[in-house]
Amino acid sequence: MEQKDQMLRLLKYKRMLLQFKSMGLSKIFSNNLSDAMDVSASLVRRDFAHFDITGNRRGGYTINDVLKRLNGLLGDQRLHEAVLVGCGNLGRALLNHDFIKEGFRLTAAFDINPPEAEINRIPVYPMEVLKNYVMQHHILVGILAVPFAAAAHTRDMMEQAGLRGILNFAPMDLRSNSPCRVHNVNIGLEIENLFFLIQQDEQKKIE
Repeated sequence: MEQKDQMLRLLKYKRMLLQFKSMGLSKIFSNNLSDAMDVSASLVRRDFAHFDITGNRRGGYTINDVLKRLNGLLGDQRLHEAVLVGCGNLGRALLNHDFIKEGFRLTAAFDINPPEAEINRIPVYPMEVLKNYVMQHHILVGILAVPFAAAAHTRDMMEQAGLRGILNFAPMDLRSNSPCRVHNVNIGLEIENLFFLIQQDEQKKIE
């Protein structure tokens, strides 16, 4: 579990470093990353030391050097391609988001009743052509953004199309019926949990 958590942190370090670099920074300190990621600076230094990422107290870490090392550790760093299934309000919001900085881009969207030919210059196709598109373009990952009632059936269609991973934004948790990996992102649950944590903080202040 620790190795999995550590690799996840490396991905988050990379994301934050790219953001800092886009702001014009060339150097970074462990406390900058710790503040941005809500982890301790000592954990950042420990992770970096474990993977031979070096810096110094006065000069910090050189962002380009750290990114080069992280790219080597994380493997293939090509810009990955993914597709979106479901072009409702949430789907449209995702299509209008720039994922390039996250390391991938949406190349196409699919819907049972395509609302239009393109959204944000991304082509929208009927579900019937999903399998052919996935095979022809060697797509591995799809984002699922459909209503509750359609979630399970749409997951089945995405798995049958040959996708290896699904990021699920539908308002229900899904499991995979095949070697395909499914990651659930329950926005409502996350918000509810945030309110719960805030209430706990407020209760501690009273006590």
